[in-house]
Amino acid sequence: MPSTTEPISNGTTNGAKFHGIPTSCPSCPEALKYSGSLDQYEYFEITPIIGREYPAVKVTDILNAPNFEQQIRDLAIIISERGVVFFRDQDNLNVADQKRFCDLVGKFSGRPEENGLHVHPIYRDPGNLCLPDGTTDENIYVINSEAQKKIYKTMARRTPDEPRDLSREWHSDSTFETVPSDFSFLKMEESPPHGGDTLWCSGYEVYDRISPSFRAYLETLTATCAQPVFRSAATAGNYEVMSPRGSPLNTGDEFAPSHPVVRTNRITGWKSIFAGVGLHVTKINGVYSFEDQMIRDYIMRLITRNHDCIARMKWSKNACAIWNNSCVWHAATPDTHLVEGNRVGVRASSIGEVPYLDPNSKSRREALGIPIV
Repeated sequence: MPSTTEPISNGTTNGAKFHGIPTSCPSCPEALKYSGSLDQYEYFEITPIIGREYPAVKVTDILNAPNFEQQIRDLAIIISERGVVFFRDQDNLNVADQKRFCDLVGKFSGRPEENGLHVHPIYRDPGNLCLPDGTTDENIYVINSEAQKKIYKTMARRTPDEPRDLSREWHSDSTFETVPSDFSFLKMEESPPHGGDTLWCSGYEVYDRISPSFRAYLETLTATCAQPVFRSAATAGNYEVMSPRGSPLNTGDEFAPSHPVVRTNRITGWKSIFAGVGLHVTKINGVYSFEDQMIRDYIMRLITRNHDCIARMKWSKNACAIWNNSCVWHAATPDTHLVEGNRVGVRASSIGEVPYLDPNSKSRREALGIPIV
């Protein structure tokens, strides 16, 4: 690893770079080790590669446990290793506890201390939905497909006679920010009897399925992650975007940072494909346009051809999912218009660190000694 220099402000990077990509986060810990504090809880794995569910655990029980800091840190490790963790029947979980839990998962797992919960950029929009109790909260994003059509009316849309490309749904939260989200915590308040499933895909496993020589090349690349709809929505609504947004570095209305295509997860120390594909990734930097499209198409091909890398959540009322955006993408299934009932969720997101790539970090399979077969 290149020699380091003194940290710069805001706990961003230590100044050392690899092909222009930060190589560390000085405020982040060494890879964390699970202590066993959650062994008392029943769980099952969603697939061998990704996902875990705790069918009988109440999030509030963890939050109120005498050793809650240890349990939350251990849960952050499990989420970061498994990508996403599911809970059911969280009827007693209110928004305040959801926010606090999401904030502590990031805080206790080594997030830079000046960062907190993300503030949605267009919280001031008149079309912003209220929470179930009629209030609004700048740290909570209310998910509702009908409301999103109104808020994002300035976004370019497909023509009505063109089938929808669902691969465009894959994304990581807040990659349009200089400091994106580490953890997101979604609770489904209302759910139709079927439809609206969410899928998560392991960026660890996608990285491991790329040839070593091509992985090495991808590690030299960054991608621009632009989301101009926030600025256009604010201009159309005659209001200013929120600022700062969970980090002193998340300010202004540019929304077009560059992030590494491959990043190191601060908690596991494993490499993952990060900004190689997704809703907010607009171009791979430093390559010709055909090469840009080829790289993004290839990574998307790995997602769509390897469904063993994917965990799927069939939502039910008061179900929750917590995931680590550093190592998974997720995609909602836009089919609820075909059934009766509403799909309404509330989501909080923690802001992590400036994405970095430690050249000496390992892949998931390398770290666990799992062969590629």
